[in-house]
Amino acid sequence: MPETMLLAQMLGLLLAIGALAGVLAGLLGVGGGIVLVPAFFYAFQTLGYGGPQLMQLCLATSLATIIVTSVRSVLAHNKKGAVDWDILRGWGPGIVVGAIIGVLVASALRTEALQALFGILGMVIGAYLGLGRSEWRLGDVMPGGIKRAILSPAVGFLSVLMGIGGGSFGVPLMSLYNTPIHRAVATAAGFGVIIAVPSVIGFLFLDIAPEHRPPLTIGAVNLVAFGIVVAMTMITAPWGVKLAHAMDPKPLKRVFAVFLTLVALNMLRKAVGL
Repeated sequence: MPETMLLAQMLGLLLAIGALAGVLAGLLGVGGGIVLVPAFFYAFQTLGYGGPQLMQLCLATSLATIIVTSVRSVLAHNKKGAVDWDILRGWGPGIVVGAIIGVLVASALRTEALQALFGILGMVIGAYLGLGRSEWRLGDVMPGGIKRAILSPAVGFLSVLMGIGGGSFGVPLMSLYNTPIHRAVATAAGFGVIIAVPSVIGFLFLDIAPEHRPPLTIGAVNLVAFGIVVAMTMITAPWGVKLAHAMDPKPLKRVFAVFLTLVALNMLRKAVGL
């Protein structure tokens, strides 16, 4: 059995991580995964669980939490009629294919390679959050045909490599194709379900050496982190929503963009061994 002190430290870290992820998700409209993956990485590493598959553990556990939070979000948005089911039906199959490919690729890579990918993609997302403009457009409607056949798997693939749901790539994509922001956010929650379910199923079969995984881990999904973070985000996400209505979140998005960029740069630094 693991030491009591180790479990107490793990509990404290995960409570703080879940609370922060929930507040940021509610306040800024960003998916919790973008915060959870680096937070899990530092938490598990601090507790002594390193190894070549540490990032897979972080990605899989983050995606497991996204199943619960995304389903809850879709149901809430659907009550308001905000989910665009035509987009979900059209883009869903390609996203699933991309997510499955993402699991296969992520399972084959070492932690350093996944850190580098997270760092690069995190900087891209941070740049869009910090510099993007609501009036930017690539088209008037969501694309079909060959464009959709390329873009939909890309959304699933890149999201799995970062351990995130549909918001970070889906919302900007739909906004660039003239989807109203509230509809884009609601539909992207559906993307999160489509991405997370098949990827978590895949990660449950990933074999991680016992000495490199925390207590109560199945495959690459740590059940302790999953349960605590889901519970905390359910509590704190409404706090973030209330804060968003009480203040202007736009300047905070710029601050978060800087924070995310710094986290991404630090991931890159660790990936190259500096």
